[in-house]
Amino acid sequence: MEAATSTGAPERARWPRVAGAPHPRLRGLLPRGYVGFTEATSPRQLVLPATSAVPLVVKLADSPNRPPAFLMGPRGAYTAVEGACAPSYLELWLDPLAAYRLLGQPLEELSGHLVDLAEVLGPDGRRLGERLRAAPTWQQRFAQLDRFLLRRLAGGPRPAPEVGRAWARLVASGGRVPIGRLAAEVGWSHKRLLARFRRQVGLRPKTAARLVRFEGVLGRLDERRPLDWGQVAREVGYADQAHLIREFHQFTGMTPTAFVARTSPPGGDGARQVNFVQDRVAAAS
Repeated sequence: MEAATSTGAPERARWPRVAGAPHPRLRGLLPRGYVGFTEATSPRQLVLPATSAVPLVVKLADSPNRPPAFLMGPRGAYTAVEGACAPSYLELWLDPLAAYRLLGQPLEELSGHLVDLAEVLGPDGRRLGERLRAAPTWQQRFAQLDRFLLRRLAGGPRPAPEVGRAWARLVASGGRVPIGRLAAEVGWSHKRLLARFRRQVGLRPKTAARLVRFEGVLGRLDERRPLDWGQVAREVGYADQAHLIREFHQFTGMTPTAFVARTSPPGGDGARQVNFVQDRVAAAS
C-alpha cells in the first residue's frame, strides 16, 4: 500500500471525544476502554494504523457507505478508509483473544477485513446497534456495552491455553520473545503454534510481535516531553532509530514526526479535549 497523501486524519486524531471505563471484568480485554465521538469530521481518507487489536464501531448517527455497526479484523498494515465519518459514533478496541471469544469464529478469516457486525453476530449485532442508538446518554450506552460484552464473552469459545500464554508473553515482553522460544515455552512445535495462533489471534506470531512492539511506540506518543526517537527505539527494542522509522512507516504510512504532527489534539492538550465519564449506571453483572 502506498503512503497516504490525503488530508484525512489518522484514527487517534479525532476530537472531541467522551471516554468511559468498562466493567472491571472487561478492562483487561479492552486496552483503550470505551470512546464516543461527538462531532462530525469529514476526511476523505481516514488512516487506521496497523494494530493487533480489533476495533468495533457503532454509528449513532448516519454516515454513507458503511454499515450501522462494523468491526475490522487484526491487520499487519495500515488501512485507508474512504469517506466522511459519522457525526456521532462509539468505538472500542478488543484484545484479539477477546475478539475470538466475542465473535466465536476464527479471526484469521476476518484479518484485515471490515465487516458488518450483523453478519458475524446475527440478531445480537443488530440489537446492540439499536439499543446503543436508543440510549439517551453516554453512561447508558457504555453500560449497554458492558452487559452485551459480558454475556457474549461468557458464552464464547475459549482460546487454547497455549495460545493465551503465547499472547501474554508477547505482550509482557513488548514483542521481544523469539517465536521459536515461545513455541518451546508452551510445549508446541513452531508449525502448530503458527496455525493455532493465526486462527485465534488473526495474525502470525512474528507479525503480532512486531505490532506489540510498534504499539509500545504509540503508547509513548502521548507523553508530555519532546520525543527522542533514538531513545524510543532503544526503549521498545528496535535495533536503531532507522529500524523504528521503517516499521513506523509500514504500519502508519508516514514517518513518526509526520504522524505526531497530524495527530496532535487541538490546542496541544489532550487532557482538555477528553470528557471522561465516571458516573456509571446500573452495574452490569
